Amino acid sequence: MQMKTILTGFCCFALCCTPVFAQGGTASKADQAFLKMAAETDMTEAHIGQMAQDQASEQEVKDLGQTLIQDHTKDYQAVSQLAVKLGATVPNGIDSAKVAPIRGLEHLKGKSFDRRFIQESISGHEKAIAAYKKESEHGDNADIKAYATQTLPTLEDHLHKSQDLAKQGKKAS
Repeated sequence: MQMKTILTGFCCFALCCTPVFAQGGTASKADQAFLKMAAETDMTEAHIGQMAQDQASEQEVKDLGQTLIQDHTKDYQAVSQLAVKLGATVPNGIDSAKVAPIRGLEHLKGKSFDRRFIQESISGHEKAIAAYKKESEHGDNADIKAYATQTLPTLEDHLHKSQDLAKQGKKAS
């Protein structure tokens, strides 16, 4: 009887503590939200990069799409590994029907696609850079701050490539 009481008490303790252990304790809610946003951004950018491969008319746009696929797939793996290390979770898929940049590009082809893709790439990377800079400067977890700082040059490169394409006249007037 006493063993059953001890075992019941231990099980109750374990169940009560599970949410604490699952949080990992080293990533604040803000840091966890950043990791989630980073993963979603990576999946979205890789997805629209693939769309550029299939729907763009200009080779430079297709090339940028390929760069987005490679870099954001690699980054998604890094953010996922970081999340696992910290006991956090990140999404492992996106509902493309609910992601505005993807919806806006779905039915476009050729030059119309090229213009919209470049606009979306500029907008998306500007938002991501702002979030990564904020995390880099004000994040709570040193590993997440380091990740954000390391990733910024790649995001800035994507933004500059997109802006260069826009200057070349591949954007809407």
